[in-house]
Amino acid sequence: MFGLGKNKYKRSEKEQRLGAPLVTYYEPKSIISEQYRTLRTNLEFAQVGNQVKSIAITSSMPMEGKSTTSANLGYTMGQTGRNVLIVDSDLRKPTVHRTFKLNNEQGLTTLLANQELKFNQVVQKSKELGLYFLPSGPIPPNPAELIASPQMSALMEELGENFDMVIYDTPPVNSVTDAQIISSRVDGVIMVVRQDYARKDQVREAKQALENVNANILGVILNNVPFEDGKGYGYYAYGLEDEEA
Repeated sequence: MFGLGKNKYKRSEKEQRLGAPLVTYYEPKSIISEQYRTLRTNLEFAQVGNQVKSIAITSSMPMEGKSTTSANLGYTMGQTGRNVLIVDSDLRKPTVHRTFKLNNEQGLTTLLANQELKFNQVVQKSKELGLYFLPSGPIPPNPAELIASPQMSALMEELGENFDMVIYDTPPVNSVTDAQIISSRVDGVIMVVRQDYARKDQVREAKQALENVNANILGVILNNVPFEDGKGYGYYAYGLEDEEA
């Protein structure tokens, strides 16, 4: 359980089973929500001269907060009027359908296995949240092969043409190869690092794995940062890639 104590580990594991907390929707005036709006602004500046329409969000290991970041960043981006799609590309431990209470009988795996289906027959929309979702669908026996398939490449291209922003919630980089494959096909990658949990060598390993596939690492989100006197509520921090690890 790495850097977490036993109780914290069990609590994080339970939270993961329930889905990610959508703080930006339920507590829009909180400091955490403001941090996500800051992240959105930073990403907009990162796009200057190089349009970013698809992002993979990953981490070095499980339970660092990548699904929480995907959900809250997606909602925050959707608040600007853009058509934002969140794709659950973690085909081993999917979370998006739990977070947003979606039907997961059909999803990404269904589209990849049935080429007759169109993406708009499977993508779900929440009018209340102003977001589009592509849940994982049934968990397959061969997730890496599906993610690496030509069908997945074609689908990613099609989704990019039909949405203003596509956010891929991926598995941890150091656990399986899926995140590397997706990261090599999107416009940018954000790494989530949980303070006092992930080790430096694990973060460096993940960063190197992404660089090995020429992923465009946009930055790192440092999660679970404790309070600091005089600095308000510092739950999340955002920094450029070169400032980290």
